[in-house]
Amino acid sequence: MNPDSKNKSKKEMENERLEIQMLLEAIHQKYGYNFKDYANAHTKRRLAHRLNISNMKNYAQMMHRIIYDEDFFNILLLDLSINVTEMFRDPKVYQKIRQDLIPLLKTYSFIKVWHAGCSAGQEVYSMSILLEEEGMKHRSQIYATDFNEIILKKAKDGIYPLEVMKTYTSNYQQSGGKKDFSDYYTADYDNVILRQSLKEKVLFSSHNLVTDGVFGEMNLIFCRNVLIYFNRQLQNRVLKLFYDSLCPGGYLCLGSKESLKFTDVEDKFEPIAGREKIYKKKRLS
Repeated sequence: MNPDSKNKSKKEMENERLEIQMLLEAIHQKYGYNFKDYANAHTKRRLAHRLNISNMKNYAQMMHRIIYDEDFFNILLLDLSINVTEMFRDPKVYQKIRQDLIPLLKTYSFIKVWHAGCSAGQEVYSMSILLEEEGMKHRSQIYATDFNEIILKKAKDGIYPLEVMKTYTSNYQQSGGKKDFSDYYTADYDNVILRQSLKEKVLFSSHNLVTDGVFGEMNLIFCRNVLIYFNRQLQNRVLKLFYDSLCPGGYLCLGSKESLKFTDVEDKFEPIAGREKIYKKKRLS
């Protein structure tokens, strides 16, 4: 939040709200990205951050620059994207998947997994490793989607800072990993490059949860720590999209701060692991 906001008058705050509203409309009209149903606090915080470091006076000035400077818009797009994640984030989730979901998924001849809002791909490659270790990779397909083409390219590259590997290794070990985590990457100066084979059953593609429709018939959908940035109306829309994209008996994994409680689809799922936020789509009776 802008530190000067406490000193603003009601009129100034209203003008600022209108400027942000027009800025988001300009982004939608010019580039097709719709952030109008994102949570107000998240959007304002990210816009204020870019406003401050860009030395612009107000959001009206920022809107003008967005319209005429696509490079600046691409920078702002990264600000508004949700790119905070890790490999094997929340290890107990992956441990639960190994213990409770994998035995059932192994009974299927082929499984499809969708990572919606995959960001830079860390959790996508985590799933690829898990499926490989469980002997399921050859009969599975992972779909990794995000609306941001720039961050999607980073995901495809599979290159991460060397400094985060200690955390990733610890997460992997706590999740029930069966090998030496270093087997999955090679070090290159200050970065690590993930093993090429981890990409073999992964299809990266563009998909916007705000505007796009049903995505196949999935056995498992990962969308962790994305919904918290949406308002209630958009959360319900996206959860309905996930319901329609899951096959009967399919699983939905949400983030630690997310839940199906008080949503439009709450009665359409049964909780499998409450603490880990794993749900199963109910079969039609």
